[in-house]
Amino acid sequence: MHELRKDPLLGRWVIVLKEESLGPESYSIGEENPSPDEGPCPLCEGNEKNTPHEITAIREKGTEPDTPHWFTRVIPNFHPILQIEGELNRRGVGMYDAMDGIGANEIVIESPEHGKPPADMGLAQMHRVVSTYKARIFDLQKDPRFRYVIVFKNYGYSAGALFSHPHSQVVATPIIPKRVKEELDGAKLYYNYKDRCIFCDMMREELKTAERVVMENRSFIAFSPYAPRFPFELWIMPKKHSCAFEDISDEEMEDLAMMFMTILLKLRKLLNDPPYNYVLHTAPNRVPRRNHWHTLGEDFHWHIEIMPRLVRTAGFEWGSGFYILPTSPEDGAKYLREV
Repeated sequence: MHELRKDPLLGRWVIVLKEESLGPESYSIGEENPSPDEGPCPLCEGNEKNTPHEITAIREKGTEPDTPHWFTRVIPNFHPILQIEGELNRRGVGMYDAMDGIGANEIVIESPEHGKPPADMGLAQMHRVVSTYKARIFDLQKDPRFRYVIVFKNYGYSAGALFSHPHSQVVATPIIPKRVKEELDGAKLYYNYKDRCIFCDMMREELKTAERVVMENRSFIAFSPYAPRFPFELWIMPKKHSCAFEDISDEEMEDLAMMFMTILLKLRKLLNDPPYNYVLHTAPNRVPRRNHWHTLGEDFHWHIEIMPRLVRTAGFEWGSGFYILPTSPEDGAKYLREV
């Protein structure tokens, strides 16, 4: 079993792959850009027997699990970084803290067709993908061992994609990731000071100035944040205040699917199909904790962060935490609006 270890200085956790620890020969520092998969694709329709047993799927009526005729399909990761069976076994290792690598690591197969992502299959298919995310978060949050469920997509080899077939991932962790906790704590401090949601204030400011807004519809706004980390970074945020993605309504899912599809097509056309990551930031599992999350429903606001991988993160960024933007968010939003 893999292991989670806590950095005592920064308070962040890392996952140590003890069971699959690689030797130096496994690492390549060349500039090649190989395909992330070789041979027949196990994620394609018709190859269901080449994957782990499906967890759930949106499929045609009357069809059985692990057979063709599905629209989206969720399977365990072939090489999961966290294992769903077992207990956390929290322990001290001298001055350090560790626990067993308990969690969930799932692959969401977004399309039955290898070369056709949901954005090219139309609104109905993108809606199915969004609906699958909601269902998986709702189900995984029932497990009291899991503190956080993160949904993310790595598109392109340099962005960390496992396969070239359209897919994303869902990971449930026994701790709240440090990056998310910083957002939660920042939102809580702002709410304690102003008695307002910082995300709602950001959205009102963006709509007022309109400089960084890329598009909006009846339920969502897509904008370049004022101080992004990456050029052409975008956030998608619901106009109605809500801390938890799994509370999204059917009408909102339809609007999100339309916005998601449009934004991804804009990025492809403007930036020549760049590699990118997107991450859903939603509320943690709302297990009552002393002095924590009592105002979560008022101070946090779920959102999706989309980050094209256009520049390399180098020593200055890693060492300082500063990011350098070769394109301003105002110009980035302008270019995307015009596509």
